[in-house]
Amino acid sequence: MSTQNVIETDVLVIGGGIAGCFAAIKAREKGLDVTIVDKAFSGKSGASISAPAGWLAYNPEWDLDFDAILHAMDVDGEYINHREWCDIILRKTYDVYKDLVSWGVTFPENIGQMAAAISPPYPNVPQGFRRIPPILKKQAQKAGAVIMNQIMVTELLQQDDKSIVGAIGFAIETGDCYVFKSKATALCGGSNSFKPPGFPIHMLTGDAEAMAYRAGAEITGKEFNCTTHPTGAKYPAGLFAIRRVGPPAFAGLYRDGLGNEVPHNKGGTAEPDLRLEQLAHEGLTPLMSKVDDPWMLGFMKHVFGEFAQNLDDVQLAGGAAAGYQNAGTGGIWVTDKKCGTGLPGLFVAGDCGGTRHNGAFIANVGNGTGPSAVTGKIAGAGAAEYALQAKKMKINEKYIAGRKNIVYAPMERKTGYNPRWVTQLLQNTMIPYFVSYIKHEARLQAAITNVEFLRDHLVPRMYAKDPHELKLVHETGNMVLAAEMILRASLFRKESRGAHFREDYPKRDDPAWLAWTKLKEVNGNMEVSKVAIPKKWWPDLSKSYEERYPSTFSHEPEK
Repeated sequence: MSTQNVIETDVLVIGGGIAGCFAAIKAREKGLDVTIVDKAFSGKSGASISAPAGWLAYNPEWDLDFDAILHAMDVDGEYINHREWCDIILRKTYDVYKDLVSWGVTFPENIGQMAAAISPPYPNVPQGFRRIPPILKKQAQKAGAVIMNQIMVTELLQQDDKSIVGAIGFAIETGDCYVFKSKATALCGGSNSFKPPGFPIHMLTGDAEAMAYRAGAEITGKEFNCTTHPTGAKYPAGLFAIRRVGPPAFAGLYRDGLGNEVPHNKGGTAEPDLRLEQLAHEGLTPLMSKVDDPWMLGFMKHVFGEFAQNLDDVQLAGGAAAGYQNAGTGGIWVTDKKCGTGLPGLFVAGDCGGTRHNGAFIANVGNGTGPSAVTGKIAGAGAAEYALQAKKMKINEKYIAGRKNIVYAPMERKTGYNPRWVTQLLQNTMIPYFVSYIKHEARLQAAITNVEFLRDHLVPRMYAKDPHELKLVHETGNMVLAAEMILRASLFRKESRGAHFREDYPKRDDPAWLAWTKLKEVNGNMEVSKVAIPKKWWPDLSKSYEERYPSTFSHEPEK
């Protein structure tokens, strides 16, 4: 059996990206012991490394219209965004921006003009690839947080009253067991994907959501995929994609297999961004992209540098963001304004936090980064406040031993299924566009049947020969759970909205589906429900459908 290390801390932060570092820094302001645990390397890996191509930052002195931004969030989020969280996040983004500047992050000199011009009316500040997370890591260390890398946390630890009192995991290099006892825990572990190539999200396997779900937390928004992020067919695993965002001047030109230009959507600042999948569904492939706008090319080189691909006449391949949910839409249901989860002692921030500020569609490239920092600060403060009042942790040693057995069970098996093979089966089930993007009840039901088989027959029989494979086993199990969440939420929402398109229900259904979905484990089963958004947040139903929804789906029938 592996060596067991026990780490006691006031606040445990799981995930060392943008949200995690801000949470740790904020908790340290209260003088508490803070430990960051990352399954890779804080400041050097994870989605936060590639994310700051855009950063949401609102400053009224930059000639930005606050009400116009909130209105755009309503329209682009197709009216199921959480208005209070939109307001909170937007108002706090400039404080985060000032924090970054004070810590040494450099922004363009004409920052105000750029913030107002890139994707109006959103205040999107351009920031280069890999520039912010290393500075955040150093600042967290300077504040006194302890950072522990290459430790995969697999399960949360609970007391009899269901309060969270820590977590358990293992070192990926040595296999040693780590038991973290904490007064409060902040989950900042990012979103989920199915390890697709071509977009830097392959490390996101839904670990935070899976742990929270198994502990009894509720999950929301799993039916909404992030935008499609096509990549070049010649080098499909090459980093970064060509994606239409913002005004026409910012857009790449798409052509279908017959050479016809893919038209811009009519009206609105955003579109469902499913047109490429819908063209593929009609057999109009291969799809091509030609980016020749000087401003766009300059922006790509500024942000991605050496990683920017040649964008001229590129044949596209899809699936580069398969399984990746809308940032700030899907995740662990946030129950209060302190980023609580409903489980005492557990807080959440970043892309695994379901604040729902983005609604059914994420229209601005900065709507994941800035909000991650804001919610990180809020969760850190909430966790610190809870820890200051918490009693000494009491965890039954027999309970810890049972959790440890779950962690290491795959290494005790001498035979079984290789996690790489199970991941391939999951990818074959979930990555096809006709499951994840162009949805239909019959295909979703077929996919659920396959995923249930993976869940019940293959996942419990996966085995690992070493700690690295043990990591893969736990990641694969979490991805299978995420797939079930996505499919059940997609079946449950019997309409199309934002980045969720149902071929058998191709229109929005107001007011029946002006609602959020919830997933919760009840007696071993995944139950789905919906929560109506407040009526004061509804669109004006006296307006025509076309007025409420200027962005249309290409398969949407004419009225």
